[in-house]
Amino acid sequence: MQKILLVEDDPALQFTILTALEEKGYAVDGVSTTAEAIERLSGDAYAIVISDIYIDERTGLDILDAAKRKDPLCSVILMTGRGTVETVMAATRGGAFDYIAKPFDFDVLFDAIERAEAARGDQGAEAEEEDLPETEMIGSSPAMVEIYKTVSRAAPTDASVIVEGETGTGKELVARMIHRFSRRASQPFVPVDCSSIAPSLLESELFGAMRGAFTGADRDRVGVFEAAHRGTVFLDEIGEIEMNFQLALLRFLEGHEIRPVGASRSKEVDVRVIAATNRDLQRLVDGKKFREDLWYRLNTVRIVLPPLRERRSDIPLLARFYINKYNARYNREVKLMDSGVKALQDYTWPGNVRQLQHVVERLTILADRVDSETVHDALTSMESREKPVETLADAEEDQIRRVLAATGGNKSKAAQILGIERKTLYRKLERMKL
Repeated sequence: MQKILLVEDDPALQFTILTALEEKGYAVDGVSTTAEAIERLSGDAYAIVISDIYIDERTGLDILDAAKRKDPLCSVILMTGRGTVETVMAATRGGAFDYIAKPFDFDVLFDAIERAEAARGDQGAEAEEEDLPETEMIGSSPAMVEIYKTVSRAAPTDASVIVEGETGTGKELVARMIHRFSRRASQPFVPVDCSSIAPSLLESELFGAMRGAFTGADRDRVGVFEAAHRGTVFLDEIGEIEMNFQLALLRFLEGHEIRPVGASRSKEVDVRVIAATNRDLQRLVDGKKFREDLWYRLNTVRIVLPPLRERRSDIPLLARFYINKYNARYNREVKLMDSGVKALQDYTWPGNVRQLQHVVERLTILADRVDSETVHDALTSMESREKPVETLADAEEDQIRRVLAATGGNKSKAAQILGIERKTLYRKLERMKL
């Protein structure tokens, strides 16, 4: 058994963890401040350090640094109830062995310790610590912490990534975080909504086109892949591309060469591709609607975002974040009440984080405080109670009319609330003769 240093400022939790570890046979020293921890590390040798992140004026990252300077092979396991992608990235780059979200099952902690013991003989290099940018990637639930860990491991590589999740869960945000923490961060990040581009135009949009290649091509056009050279291309709604274009995309992913429409020669481009979908690609593969080889090529790293209803513990943090954001934007001082938080947590959020963001924005503009009553009123106004709906088209038209009315006819804001591209909204309005 290895000697362990436990750093936890909550006396009850420290006692509980220390007792559980000692019952397992570990020799454990428990301290409650970063100063005590760093003092212990300067003298005694510990094979494993288990530390909270947020302790006092310093953090678990300072303890990580001290432990690694004392013994580069020391395995540091960090715990927190307020996980963010910034702290996970800093912990990963600082050489943390693992990162655990509170509250946790002791089996999770014991598993991490056993893996640390097994890895004791491995030689590891201390990573360079950097200042990290702020992000809107919010959540401390175990599911989100696992996503942060995957992002931190995948970002430094050039591996293709597929991000799956329902509409509004934040797929593009994950893609932007991967790009931001990659070696391509200073180069372009170019998002492409595959569902909003006509199939006949998708090839020229991505690969480019030469003058005269088709009617209306009066000049050479640089495609997305070439424009994003050395950067990242985010292909959203990848499940919507047609079978006859999937082979061209597969060949590009394998060779990183493009041939603009009408060109006689190919050219090399260096881009990383991150794809996203709200559809079940495996089911599309089984139904022969999506190429299996393309699915495997995209699926080097797979990130599945949970719907908001499955991580309700993150709603208070998300709500406070957006309240602060929109209070600052609109020069407001709207207060978030406990009853409002509970009402937000009780809702199912079919539109996920995007819907929560828009509801909080609406409340920040229209209410003086966010309590259960104002939340109920805001949610009720977003649900159709005006007439029975007979078809999906009727439901869509009804929703578009109500959102346009709520935004005073602002089409850009309406498109944002509806979760669609502005040009998609214009096509729908033309069909509705509005």
